[in-house]
Amino acid sequence: MESLDLRVLADALAWKRGGHAVTLVTVVETWGSAPRPPGALLAVRDDGVVSGSVSGGCVEDDLIARTKAAFHSGAGAHDTGLPSMIAYGVTKEEAARFGLPCGGTLRLVQEPLRETAWIEQLLAHTAAHRLVARTLRLADGEVTLADAVRGQTMAFDGSTLTTVFGPKWRLLLIGAGQLSQAVAHMASALDFEVLVCDPREEYATTFTIEGVQRVPGMPDDVVRELLPDAHTAIVALTHDPKLDDMALLEALKSAAFYVGALGSRRNQAVRRQRLAEHFDLSADELARLHGPVGLAIGAKTPAEIAVSIVAEIVQVKNAVGAAVAQAPGCTTV
Repeated sequence: MESLDLRVLADALAWKRGGHAVTLVTVVETWGSAPRPPGALLAVRDDGVVSGSVSGGCVEDDLIARTKAAFHSGAGAHDTGLPSMIAYGVTKEEAARFGLPCGGTLRLVQEPLRETAWIEQLLAHTAAHRLVARTLRLADGEVTLADAVRGQTMAFDGSTLTTVFGPKWRLLLIGAGQLSQAVAHMASALDFEVLVCDPREEYATTFTIEGVQRVPGMPDDVVRELLPDAHTAIVALTHDPKLDDMALLEALKSAAFYVGALGSRRNQAVRRQRLAEHFDLSADELARLHGPVGLAIGAKTPAEIAVSIVAEIVQVKNAVGAAVAQAPGCTTV
């Protein structure tokens, strides 16, 4: 599950603490083509304010109207209500009315948020980079949490709904130069947690981007202490082998889903030979290195190169092959 859904839960928690009634809505099934996948989450506040999305905007207005009506008709009783099912786009007429693309159909679970202890616990676990499975029993609204495993997906059998929440995607940049700043801006906009390591004070002291954390120390030590997992990307951008190579050595032996390094094809060939000859890296580990880093889009300026780097990270993150093309906003299920 994307970190966007963690933000939805954080908003729902804040609203509940502020005295509002809140309803959570989860996509559980789709047919045809649907703009949001199963597991996508929406929170609706009693005054109609929303966080997240279940349809890309197609049915949210109707959900807001339903939720506000339920809150106002039952006063505070909605907080003690039970989860229920909602379906949209069952007929072609409904699909056209709600603007579902390609005649798509959605089934949703609507859940009054009764207590928040599970949200607090879930957010704490994911902040510690743990995968969490959250199970909702529709018969009584009981929520339980358990550890999830990599690759586990949403499951719904009509009576229980299990959704998986993963830690926020994070990106460690080795180097604090102009290119790193451009990459950090773009990755932050994509909701990555961005960390920057550069022991060269002349670079690091000028790197000030809100929300981006500077990590002190030598790059290889920082990578090792970070304990990179399958939600972590690491990119070396200093152009200094003394800094980049040691960080790459640790990164390529880690569980990081993406490891990249700046440099020309010739420099990358020399780097691979150097890493193979002087360090204990296998052929498979070396093959994980994305170098030259980024997609081949003819990038020239720092901003263009940053686009190519971030685009390749997203491509790998989403496990999308270069030959696969899919219309934006229309996910075939």
